Amino acid sequence: MSVSDRPLRVVPPDGLLLVDKPVGVTSHDVVAQVRRALRTKRVGHAGTLDPFATGLLVCAVGQCTRLLPYVYGEPKVYRARIAFGVAMNTDDATGIPVAHGDAPDFARLNHALALLTGELSQVPPAYSAKHVDGQRAYARARRGEDVQLAPVTVHVHEWKELARGSDWIDVDITCGGGTYVRALARDLGVLLGTVAHCATLRRLSSGALSVDDAVPYSALIRDAQLPVLNPLASLRELAVQPITPDAMELLGTGRQVAASVAGARAALVSPDGRVVAVAERVSSSHGDRWQPRVVLLGEDAS
Repeated sequence: MSVSDRPLRVVPPDGLLLVDKPVGVTSHDVVAQVRRALRTKRVGHAGTLDPFATGLLVCAVGQCTRLLPYVYGEPKVYRARIAFGVAMNTDDATGIPVAHGDAPDFARLNHALALLTGELSQVPPAYSAKHVDGQRAYARARRGEDVQLAPVTVHVHEWKELARGSDWIDVDITCGGGTYVRALARDLGVLLGTVAHCATLRRLSSGALSVDDAVPYSALIRDAQLPVLNPLASLRELAVQPITPDAMELLGTGRQVAASVAGARAALVSPDGRVVAVAERVSSSHGDRWQPRVVLLGEDAS
């Protein structure tokens, strides 16, 4: 076989792929499907969604998996339906009923939402991925063990009521990472004099990234032309400094380059707009410089 007859190697793209996850599919399922579609093993995601939830899952592809620690996903916005009168062992619609209660006292709603806004001490659901003595809490709960999780500090920025019925309410919740909306639903039920669970949940956005720009899960087919995005918009906490081809050569060997913008850390961007490195500011006798911590140069291995 001549060189010209050999099949061309498919080089996967580097960047972010936004996927609209459907109900019943795990975040791991989405990652596996992206790997098949783009023919690369290097795919990760920035924040798990429960199988019962839908909406935005941010996937990093190729060398951009190394940028995941720097992807800024705050705040997150969720759309939820909270159902009152039934408590579930999972705090969502996939569980089994464990208690029943009266209709909610909506006269208390504004006060209850105020109590659930700001910095909160939240007890995660027993059916969660939190570790308890080296095991996932949900694994222990499924075995029938009594799982007691310590409260964690979370931040809820805003509740927006969209609609309500006699035993449900639809809301948009803007919150920080690590917040369990299922637990917010549970606690709202208690504050309204009853019990509750999260009936539906959809992630609308994560930082500057929106589900409106996501591809449906059904579009993740092999060799599809998927819109892999430049990760720069998601690196909001980093300064941005354009660099020259000569500076790119220095970065490729791990050497420092001159710093010309303010900030403790920066995304260094090539002349064609690609993020080629994340670097930290260091001081030297030659002035402030960028020390590369992550370098995205060279061919990705699929």
